[in-house]
Amino acid sequence: MDWATTAFCSRISMHIFSESTQFNARRTPMTELLSAHSISSALNQSNNLKHIYVGYSGGVDSHVLLHLCTAITDLKDKITAVYVHHGLQLEADAWANHCKNTAERLGVNFIVLNVNAFPSQGESPEEAARNARYNALKSLINAGDVLLVAQHRDDQLETVLLQLFRGSGLQGLSAMPEAILFGQGLMLRPLLNVSKSAINDYAQAHALSWVDDPSNFSNDYDRNFLRNEVLPLIKRRWPACDKTVARSAKHCADAQVLISEQAEKLFLEAYSSIDNTLAISELKKLKVDQQALVIRQWFRICNLKMPAQAFIERLQSEVISAREDADPILSGQGYSVRRYRDKLYCLKIVVPEIIPPIIWPSGQSSVKFSADQTLCCIASLQGIPLERWQGSTVTVKPRSGGETIAIARRAGRHDLKKLFQEAAIPPWERQFMPLVYIDDKLAAVGDLWISADFYNDKTQDCISIVIQRE
Repeated sequence: MDWATTAFCSRISMHIFSESTQFNARRTPMTELLSAHSISSALNQSNNLKHIYVGYSGGVDSHVLLHLCTAITDLKDKITAVYVHHGLQLEADAWANHCKNTAERLGVNFIVLNVNAFPSQGESPEEAARNARYNALKSLINAGDVLLVAQHRDDQLETVLLQLFRGSGLQGLSAMPEAILFGQGLMLRPLLNVSKSAINDYAQAHALSWVDDPSNFSNDYDRNFLRNEVLPLIKRRWPACDKTVARSAKHCADAQVLISEQAEKLFLEAYSSIDNTLAISELKKLKVDQQALVIRQWFRICNLKMPAQAFIERLQSEVISAREDADPILSGQGYSVRRYRDKLYCLKIVVPEIIPPIIWPSGQSSVKFSADQTLCCIASLQGIPLERWQGSTVTVKPRSGGETIAIARRAGRHDLKKLFQEAAIPPWERQFMPLVYIDDKLAAVGDLWISADFYNDKTQDCISIVIQRE
């Protein structure tokens, strides 16, 4: 393997053990000796197994996992080894080649996924790499597919301790589950109850070859510092801590299931799926700790990071407990939480746009008004007559203030501000509400109202306005 000596030099260690390598089986208890049976047992969780993807980084853990999988001969044609190329290391191309060659020797398919793992604002390097990796892998997993990853019991120990140091609750201390829904299929961790020493012993016994990522030796990263400096001291005093901490994580996971069931019940009583809001009146019926459960469940539904305890306490005191006519705003990590009347909103923070008037091209069914709003005209039994729409100049403008509109079956003209208040449209939505003009006359206010000057319900050839929001 010329690449091992030319590309890696001092940056990477290549561990190659021959069949004659001395192996001391007494290091590992018999209960931890690895076999393909552990993989088969994990795969039984998939009822209709179609394809097996193995996350293969080239390291010893993932190589052992792949080697175990290929020992199941009747599944070999379903296995694909997947290398995620993060683009962060100079040696990554050489590692990909090593993984490709290993997969070929083992007789399984191999693919490389290239990702952008550079952190965005607010992301740590480890978090950015993990998010990029899992997002890429999710795109592979269809119904009936399984992704196998090689996290083991020592990884679980590190995860629990890191979550503990961050002040995590039960969900964080539950650490990594053995099985989880992933993409359209499952992600399984069949080695999660196996020690690192058992994995190393297996690799030596089978003369496997693997690569070491030099970044694993950098204590700049929290997990590496814990693994390289802290855990050796802890294990010297408590040799079985990986087992006992994993057991504690399981207890936390069991408790979290019960709490989640209670939280789901309370959450559904306060949640509206129509606009993704929480009813403040329902929240106020709950105890403070119950409110926190509902808020965390809300964030989970919104696909946001779990809020810190300090954020939840501020949300309770500054927003939920604010007077009804107040407009408090609590922001963090790209979103803001606001209240309007009896509703609590979680909103993506957007950069205010200067939106110029837009001509709606004749014959075009839609027009983009802003970064997250597209207006569409659809056929309707009532609304603006199609003939009038097609024969006029249609313009879309933002609000400038003071606009009025006549509405069918209501006398007089009405100020938009008062109409918005009647319809309980939050203030932050009003300023971005598109106004549709026909030959410079206000014809429609977004998808809310059509002017009585243009409204017709006596002909079937009409159009209505619909807003698609991203």
